Amino acid sequence: MHDISRIYTDAPAQFKTPLEKAVYAKLAELGIAYERVETGEVITMEQCADINAKLNMNMVKTLFLCNRQQTEFFLFVTAGDKPFRTKEFSVALDIARVSFAPPELMESVLGTKIGAATVFSVLLESARNVHLVLDRDVAESEWFGCSDGTTTCYMKLRTADIFERFLPAVGRTAELIRV
Repeated sequence: MHDISRIYTDAPAQFKTPLEKAVYAKLAELGIAYERVETGEVITMEQCADINAKLNMNMVKTLFLCNRQQTEFFLFVTAGDKPFRTKEFSVALDIARVSFAPPELMESVLGTKIGAATVFSVLLESARNVHLVLDRDVAESEWFGCSDGTTTCYMKLRTADIFERFLPAVGRTAELIRV
């Protein structure tokens, strides 16, 4: 059990990273409502169980993947309880096999560390060439639970707000796959 704050509907008083600051600025600009909780450091999906219960939703699992040459990158968002199988992912996109990108690339490209990968990284110029891929199961869910780019703050938003407001506002689209 992790310490989990009360539910907030506003931004943190202080930001831990530039990405976190950008996330809340963009959500405010777009008028996208959210609920969030602050926690101790949470890195694994198993550690998210208490957060899921507190926010009454299921956290997504966001994976940062790359090809063998580390020249093509994918941000894959799937259901938190769904196992990841690289072969199924690669077949769905008709691409060569991928693997997990190294932590140093995650920090330089996505602006996050392990455990904090988030769809909001598409706000960063460094992530402009990252392919955004979402599992259809996530796209069809009412709620989207994710990190704000840190390992200590997690939020709940309407999935429709991600697809209909956030992604269009930042000039991005997501490829939807079922794996």
